[in-house]
Amino acid sequence: MVTEIPELKPRDFAMFRDLAYQKFGLDLRQGKERLVSSRLSKHIRAGGFSSFDEYFRHVSGDSTGEALIAMIDSLTTNHTSFLREQQHFQFLTETVLPAYLDRPKMDIWCAASSTGEEPYSILLSLCNELGARRAPDVRIQASDISTRVLAVARKGVYSAERVAALPPDWLRRFFLRGEGRSQGLYRVKPDLAAKVEFRRVNLMDPFPGSVAYQVIFCRNVMIYFDQKTQEDVVNRLAACLEPGGYLFVGHAESLTGIRHELQYVKPAVYQKPVSGAPIKRRAI
Repeated sequence: MVTEIPELKPRDFAMFRDLAYQKFGLDLRQGKERLVSSRLSKHIRAGGFSSFDEYFRHVSGDSTGEALIAMIDSLTTNHTSFLREQQHFQFLTETVLPAYLDRPKMDIWCAASSTGEEPYSILLSLCNELGARRAPDVRIQASDISTRVLAVARKGVYSAERVAALPPDWLRRFFLRGEGRSQGLYRVKPDLAAKVEFRRVNLMDPFPGSVAYQVIFCRNVMIYFDQKTQEDVVNRLAACLEPGGYLFVGHAESLTGIRHELQYVKPAVYQKPVSGAPIKRRAI
């Protein structure tokens, strides 16, 4: 049993930095040594490893890939909440949705779903605005790199504290309230939860499927990437949008400085030009 965490040597940090960048695009710059040591220490303790080098060899040699996923899960932050950055949901219902009211279906990709609050916020916002209308039928593809957070998201069960940001009438209309041993818990109603499909996706890998989405949310992910990776991810996301579709990024993020085809709409909102429309290329 390891009682003291071994020292993270410069060579160790370089190995983890290169592995994280190669597999996930995570940009661990110099100065992140303390963070890496602290975040990975729990795996050192749990696995009884005598050094970071031994733990690295374990991660690299794990054929299941689960150790690698656990490592990256520790190095990133899965902070999320319902209706986070609420301006986006207002823009979605007031500006984006009206353009698709005559469509039978609306396909949305939430590309960093974490524990599910974001894709459910998208769904509930649209359902609230649509009311009794049956069209468009909203379907959400929600993805994340972490199997741990996806397991939580698939359950669709949240504490009263987690749903406190939602309007009270949404809790009555869209959730089942727990009783007995489940007192204080809220579960997304099954008919609504069925509209969200969760799957594991690494944004560094080829994207699955061939759906042209009307909306893609990829918020608070770009902050982990360097400029080259940001440009690659943004352009591959743009290729998944249908003409006129929207990409939402986090308010702390910007596409300024990278080359892409999307048009700036407002802070953290970009649109794919429709056919024949002039393309304003923005450089970050």
